[in-house]
Amino acid sequence: MIKIRIRKKLNMADGASELIVDAELPLQNITALYGPSGAGKTTLLKIIAGLIHPEIGFIEVNGEVWLDTAKKIDLPPQKRDIGFVFQDYALFPNMTVNQNLFYAAGKNADETLINHLLNLTGLVAFANHKPETLSGGQKQRVALVRALIRKPSLLLLDEPLSALDNETRIQLQQELLQLHNEYRFSALLVSHDIAEVYHLAGQVLAIDKGKIVKTGKPAEVFGLIENESIRIFAQVVSVDGDWMTVLLDQRLYKLKYINGLSVGDRVSLGLGDAEKIL
Repeated sequence: MIKIRIRKKLNMADGASELIVDAELPLQNITALYGPSGAGKTTLLKIIAGLIHPEIGFIEVNGEVWLDTAKKIDLPPQKRDIGFVFQDYALFPNMTVNQNLFYAAGKNADETLINHLLNLTGLVAFANHKPETLSGGQKQRVALVRALIRKPSLLLLDEPLSALDNETRIQLQQELLQLHNEYRFSALLVSHDIAEVYHLAGQVLAIDKGKIVKTGKPAEVFGLIENESIRIFAQVVSVDGDWMTVLLDQRLYKLKYINGLSVGDRVSLGLGDAEKIL
């Protein structure tokens, strides 16, 4: 179990406010933090990582207390068992992919694990390349592998896919799910994309103006109910003549092409469309 109780003063565009979080999250689950810009999502990640200090706070991950302001416990970032994937990759430009990874792994680097993760993410051929020679998607894969090589108790993902094109983004969503299925890590994902949240997360904390306004599964938080009018979100991954392939709930489906849609577009489907799925 991950227990988080936080009070932190915030300066927002419309004046002073306070980040107030009181939540218990399951282990081995991807939980999304969803809400508008400036709601406090990234601040919460940085508090969990130990990069920002709240006025009042308690954080416990899998039985280990990282923060307890009442008892004056505040572990530094290097002693919190986390992996952090930033939006801007934060790779060392003077190091190759391998050097970045072995540096992050430290003295007890597991070369077998590193090679396995490189293989899973399609980076083996780029192991001796420096970041400047990589595409945005490849850099983000390196950042993700780097965050996982120590098998952290908690992976923090701050909009890691938002700067990528739609096709690369869909690919990386699939790879992230594959990595999660294999390593069963716990993760907090900041995202503004409902389709991405629906696809990746088992639970959502909706945050607005520093407060949790709703929690639950994506279908509950976004107002989807299990009846014939339910709307589910899918992404177009290819178009071939009169047909298009969409990605829905980790699976690919073929549907009749809808005029105006192209690869990367997000579509809303109802259960009434189910008979069209082959």
